[in-house]
Amino acid sequence: MAESITVTDNRTGEVVEIPLTDGGVSADEFRKLLPGIWFYDPAFMTTALASSTITYLDGDAGILRYRGYPIEQIAESSTYLEVAYLLIHGELPDSQQLDVWSDDIRHHTYIHENFRKRFVDSFHYDAHPMGMLVSGIAALSTFYPEAKQISDPAVRARQIVRLIAKVPTLAAASYRYSRGMPFVFPDNSLSFTENFLAMMWKVAEPHYEPDPILARALDVLFILHADHEQNCGTLAMRTVGSSHADPYVAAAAAAAALYGPRHGGANEAVLKMLTEIGSIDNVQAFIDSVKAGHGKLQGFGHRVYKNYDPRAKIIKKTADSVFSVTGKNPLLDIALKLEEVALSDDYFISRKLYPNVDFYSGLIYQAMGFPTEMFTVLFAIPRVAGWLTHWQELIDQDAKIYRPRQLWSGADPRDYVPIAQR
Repeated sequence: MAESITVTDNRTGEVVEIPLTDGGVSADEFRKLLPGIWFYDPAFMTTALASSTITYLDGDAGILRYRGYPIEQIAESSTYLEVAYLLIHGELPDSQQLDVWSDDIRHHTYIHENFRKRFVDSFHYDAHPMGMLVSGIAALSTFYPEAKQISDPAVRARQIVRLIAKVPTLAAASYRYSRGMPFVFPDNSLSFTENFLAMMWKVAEPHYEPDPILARALDVLFILHADHEQNCGTLAMRTVGSSHADPYVAAAAAAAALYGPRHGGANEAVLKMLTEIGSIDNVQAFIDSVKAGHGKLQGFGHRVYKNYDPRAKIIKKTADSVFSVTGKNPLLDIALKLEEVALSDDYFISRKLYPNVDFYSGLIYQAMGFPTEMFTVLFAIPRVAGWLTHWQELIDQDAKIYRPRQLWSGADPRDYVPIAQR
């Protein structure tokens, strides 16, 4: 027997039975019973805005899967470009498909010279790299006007490849410009993450060769950040995409959402917290102050996860490999102690506050030499694949333009009063 719920309108006595499908109930059925009555759900806490086949997330059980594949297996055995292919195409590629995909990405990493010279150079010398990236992604729309042909699968496919390929180039260019360093052209002989590291750090070497351990660690971090269901940035991508905007401006909207500190700034907040704690000896006092309502335990808890974030476990292991190359981040011992104390305290356990992906990622980025203003950029680079997958799914579903309703809580009808009588 199919599961269902029964709803009664106590005003009229009318009853409707609504089936439970894929863990949800159809608002259309409620609308039949309650026309003109809206669900009041601030921040979409209990609203599913889409039916999707991309990422499965069970926050209570601490489960994350891309297209059905557990994140633990993907992070252990895959590469970012393979994961990007999986997200976009729905299946893992065979060796030939991966070679073609990787080759396409490599050969679209360059950005137009007019774009680089005139657009990038127009920013103030101390412009934030993420602000430059958001603007740059949007500006690409003007270089590829064909992108507006969103109903053409071949055109869509080209823009997807271009965006995945060019965003790391834009990101590195934004960083180097903010540091007064010359632009570094992509090196197509390198892997995706190796090329990004080369564009970031190359100085005068004829051929920059990134440390393979650091390149692999960054690849893992990119995999973990590739998609995360219907988050704020993805909602922005879908909302703008539902207007049938091209993928560049839609991705720029998503990146702008990520630019907000509540979305993309958590790992920077963790580093600030650990720095302020200053010593292992101060951890217990900090925990006590948080419990007393003073301050916040950054990097713990998540809007969706009510269990240990599976990505945090993987990042914790990745940190060890990074520190074997860079030396241990001096804040690591404080972080480990903080996690140990918090996870043995009923105050945090009862509230289901566990480390999330941001708790250790900032430590890794800092150890690799990235400044804090690049942390959100490093989040955006891999998330582009997820955003584009959701944009493509939205177009394929022929979804209606997003347009939620509101509850009116303002003034009753009133007449205009001339200014002399106010």
